[in-house]
Amino acid sequence: MNILEIHGLSVDYQSNSGAVHAVSDVSLDLRRGEILGLAGESGSGKSTLANAVARLLRPPAAITSGSVVYHRRDGTEVDVLGLKREELRAFRWKELAVVFQSAMNALNPVSTVGAQIDDVLRVHAPDLPRNARTERAVELLQRVGISADRRRSYPHELSGGMRQRAAIAIALALNPEIIIMDEPTTALDVVVQRDILQEIRTLREEYGFAVVFITHDLSLLMEISDRIAIMYAGRVVETGSAKALHRAPRHPYTLGLLRSFPRLRGPREELLGIPGTPPDLRSLPPGCAFHPRCRYAMDECAVTRPALLEGPEGAAACLLNDGAGVDPVPAGGQEGL
Repeated sequence: MNILEIHGLSVDYQSNSGAVHAVSDVSLDLRRGEILGLAGESGSGKSTLANAVARLLRPPAAITSGSVVYHRRDGTEVDVLGLKREELRAFRWKELAVVFQSAMNALNPVSTVGAQIDDVLRVHAPDLPRNARTERAVELLQRVGISADRRRSYPHELSGGMRQRAAIAIALALNPEIIIMDEPTTALDVVVQRDILQEIRTLREEYGFAVVFITHDLSLLMEISDRIAIMYAGRVVETGSAKALHRAPRHPYTLGLLRSFPRLRGPREELLGIPGTPPDLRSLPPGCAFHPRCRYAMDECAVTRPALLEGPEGAAACLLNDGAGVDPVPAGGQEGL
């Protein structure tokens, strides 16, 4: 059952040289209790999409079209983009929370982590007594692996991993149904990354919330996600289960991302990156935006923009999968790379 449905969402940034189409006609759904990965290079529109869903965009950004519908457990629907200010204030934290990229910048540097959890509880649960708020703050910090005495610590007194855990604890304060995590493991070493990923999985199983996990590191998503959506130049170009994308990616861009990191098993192989750079969003190339960088590009790719076509294991926006369903990946999927 879907908890969140995004349909035809577009976001522009207005500039002196024209509109920057950061997100273009994106449609996605998030199922209750799942982890949906959102991957792509920097500038592909991942964070802009997440901020649009959470209604956190500020000028010059503006949602130009589309809808975001949230489904409550009682069956009622919420038009997220239509929420008024007070309704939106109630919606955030209680039903949707965000863990921002770089916890040092997201946390208030002049307030202890315990006080920041208390602020959320005091504003959104005003009937909760002070002692109960303190107990809840201690419980949340311990739940994410931070000792109770750290409740009085300031962000600069915590390590990078502990700051990220504190940010997750704040997001969990009111037991939301959806948590958007924007690059939650950026700048952390691989050991701490793995600890954070394991913590997210454990918390998801315990509390039952759904997660939108945003990163440019596709290998991380293969480990944690149930499904993955790949974005390029503001559009979703492929969706599918993590296993399906790993076994047989249907879009050359996904294939390029997979070939950019080494396999853990098997003989050593040359890593093949994606040539070129992402396009200027103010002036996208005609046809498929990826065709100037695509090793499988055909003449038609320069004039025809492929639609996101559903298949048995997901969807892909590529002419190689249009009609005849030609697979750009050799038989055997990732194992054949």
